[in-house]
This record gives sequence, structure tokens and C-alpha cells, in this order.
Amino acid sequence: MDRQELALQVIERLKSAYPDADCTLEYDDAWKLLVSVRLAAQCTDARVNQIVPILYEKYPTIEDLAKADVDDIEQIVRPCGLGRSKARDISACMRMLVTEYGARVPDDFDELLKLPGVGRKSANLVMGDVFGKPAIVTDTHCIRLTNRIGLVRNEKDANQPEKDPKKVEMQLWKIIPPQEGNSFCHRLVIHGREVCTARTTPYCDRCCLSDLCASSTQGA
Repeated sequence: MDRQELALQVIERLKSAYPDADCTLEYDDAWKLLVSVRLAAQCTDARVNQIVPILYEKYPTIEDLAKADVDDIEQIVRPCGLGRSKARDISACMRMLVTEYGARVPDDFDELLKLPGVGRKSANLVMGDVFGKPAIVTDTHCIRLTNRIGLVRNEKDANQPEKDPKKVEMQLWKIIPPQEGNSFCHRLVIHGREVCTARTTPYCDRCCLSDLCASSTQGA
């Protein structure tokens, strides 16, 4: 089957396996998701979810966080790693939201990319989870699993996975129905954590995709 047909089958299998998949970062406002996704770089979502309530207790509004001293932000977010750079980005992002967007998160992908610390992955997550628009979030799970399954390929070297997030995203836009992209990526995160793992041998014997996956040890 071609990659588009494969994608549709993978989507249906993952839907059945993880019907309630959702973002594992906890937030109740768009700006808080921007903060959390920045903190989640090289950090677990669980750790971020423990830290952000402390941040919001001291700075409960977007305006409060925009006025906060970067050093104070860094002291709170340090357990998430890369504290200085994350604090600088969060501070600059909140200030820009206040001064240029009326303390509101824009619902336009290109406008989101203008915000400090916001890349394509973060912008897609906000577009999909907050605004319900088509989105494909190419995090590490998405990149690893779509390569393993055979949904994307390295067009320059077929023996190597495609690790460039934007190239993976662009290939997936061609084969994933727009309305499915956001939920599909959330399901890949769960599947990547529980079954198709990175730091251990993947559990192909209990994978719902084993007969479809190009890399499965169970498929032959």
C-alpha cells in the first residue's frame, strides 16, 4: 500500500487503542500552554505540570508574568532545566503578547512564530489544542514513530531516518487528513511512551501496528 493508505490505517488503529488521547501538559489558558510547551523542552510534561502552578501562584496573569524579573522566573522554572534561556524566552514572549497582541494569544500560525521561544512545534500545538485548527506537532515521538512505521522517509538517504522536524511535518501534511493531524500526534506520544519506546527495545509483540509497521520485528 502507499503511504497515504498506510496513514489512514495507522490513524484508525491508534484511535481504537487511545480514544481519549489529549495534550498531557495541563493548562487553562492559551498563554499558559505557551509557557508549558517552552518549559517542556528537554523536560517531561509531568515535571512541567508540577512547576507551573508555583509560577502562576506568584504571577497569576499574563500581565504579571510580563512584568516579572527574569531572575525570579528562572528561580522557579530551574527544575525544568535550561532555566536561564527558558526564563528569558517566557519573559520576552509574555511582554510581546501584552504590548503587541493585547494580552491575547494570536490564532494565526505565522503570528505565533513571531513570539520569542515559539517554533513550529509549539505553534502547531497551540493551533490544534487551543484553536481547534489543523495541526501536526512533530515532537520526538512523532519523528521517531513515523520513521519507524514508514510514513516518512529520508529522501536523501533511504538508510537513515528523517530527523528534520519541518521535513517530517511537510511529509505528514501530504498524507494525514487535516482534521486528524492534532489527535494523531497526541496518540503517537502515548504510543511512543508506552509501546514504541526510544530508550528500550520497542514492544512490537503488543503493538497494534505490528503488521503494518516497516520496522516491526513481528511483521514478518
